[in-house]
Amino acid sequence: MTHKIFVGGEWREGRGDRLVTRFPADGSVNAELNAASLDDVEQAVEAADQAWRAPSWRARQPHERAEVLYRVSELIKQRNEELAALQTRDNGKPLTETRALVSSAAATARYFAAACETLEGELPTQRNADLMTFSQYEPLGVIAAITPWNSPIASEMQKVAPALAGGNAVVLKPAEATPLMALKLAELFEEAGLPKGLLSVLPGRGSVIGEAIVRHPKIRRISFTGGTNTGRHLAHVAADKLIGTSLELGGKSPTIICDDADLEQAVKGVAYGIYSSGGQACIAGSRLFIHRSLYQQAMERLEQITCSLRVGHPETPGTHIGPLISDSHRDSVAAYVDRAREEGACIRAGGSIPEDTGLANGSFYLPTLIEGLPHHSSVCQEEIFGPVLVAMPYDDDDELVGLANDNAYGLAAGIWSRDYRRALALASRLEAGTVWINTYKKFSISTPFGGYKASGLGREKGRQGIHAYMQQKSLYLGLDPAPMNWCD
Repeated sequence: MTHKIFVGGEWREGRGDRLVTRFPADGSVNAELNAASLDDVEQAVEAADQAWRAPSWRARQPHERAEVLYRVSELIKQRNEELAALQTRDNGKPLTETRALVSSAAATARYFAAACETLEGELPTQRNADLMTFSQYEPLGVIAAITPWNSPIASEMQKVAPALAGGNAVVLKPAEATPLMALKLAELFEEAGLPKGLLSVLPGRGSVIGEAIVRHPKIRRISFTGGTNTGRHLAHVAADKLIGTSLELGGKSPTIICDDADLEQAVKGVAYGIYSSGGQACIAGSRLFIHRSLYQQAMERLEQITCSLRVGHPETPGTHIGPLISDSHRDSVAAYVDRAREEGACIRAGGSIPEDTGLANGSFYLPTLIEGLPHHSSVCQEEIFGPVLVAMPYDDDDELVGLANDNAYGLAAGIWSRDYRRALALASRLEAGTVWINTYKKFSISTPFGGYKASGLGREKGRQGIHAYMQQKSLYLGLDPAPMNWCD
């Protein structure tokens, strides 16, 4: 299937390199398309700059902008199965997961529509009888949005919806491996009545197309989800241009089983936190700390669960874990496990490609449970982005906090304990932007999300999600009718 790209509100053949996307479950071709070119970038940004400044959008009232997002939300809900199937083809996640991601995208559009309608300025307390002040929020302009391959529809909507709600235009660069969902979203926004030019979708290589977009002088903010090294580079680009960034980067999130935890609840939650999505999630709970008193019991149960998970075709009902995004990524995950073996690790489960010949053409890797490594080892410190869990015992909370925080990342954490006072005290000591207690990988679009340390800058979701794409302006009203007398 050949696809056109969406440039300045027009569907046309890209003028860049040929791009072929494949289904990770068997290597078959999903689509062929021409990527965007540098000329396409220029046209898209110029069209976006004109579109957001035009009275038809800039002067449109918030509730009128919200109508577009409401319509997009309804279109997504009506086409849930179609979109979930496309998302599965795009990156290989099981249908049970992609259905949830599509529903999440619909909820995101609906939430930011509602937030847009109710967004208010500020009227500070008067400090002078002759002076009134108030604040209002205005759009920034053209936003560069760069999204990853692991959850395209959710990541893309979390950037596009609040940016449009704030009155901006968006130039979206989807991951090279997964452009199909972004192009489908462009169709939905067009059908919902979004004015021409406010959204462009430019597939292509990040080092070429992404770089050209973010360096364009008319880009007013960079919003990126992806790897930390790329995030650092984009932060430098933004600093040179004196523009803002939203960077949602990597993670090596700790999960903790306290000595008073409900063990069955904890081990099943830990397994879900790392093995769902094949571990290809920035918030995957990839480091596990178990109180020594429960360590052997917890590991035996985790081994049972890990070995029982069904690795298979993502379109087959009952599949827990589908393929990884590509053979090269699977090989990277396997190399980490091999390194763990060399460092003396015990592989309690998994640690190899499945033997099932029916999966031989796909990028599959078994869920893997590792123990026996010191916390400073590479497998314990570096983001693997695959279904690999490394477990370690701990003896007391002070030791635990020291180990959990001894990492470059600070995106998320999970705590399993029956004692909420204790769990909340632990949560306050963990260097993480999100902490789940007796649950994991559950989200609310109204709750801000982001990381500490090398896990990123800024926050997405919540009302802050709109303000991130706006700039505040202060206005002063003089109430004294007499002229200023400084020159008398």
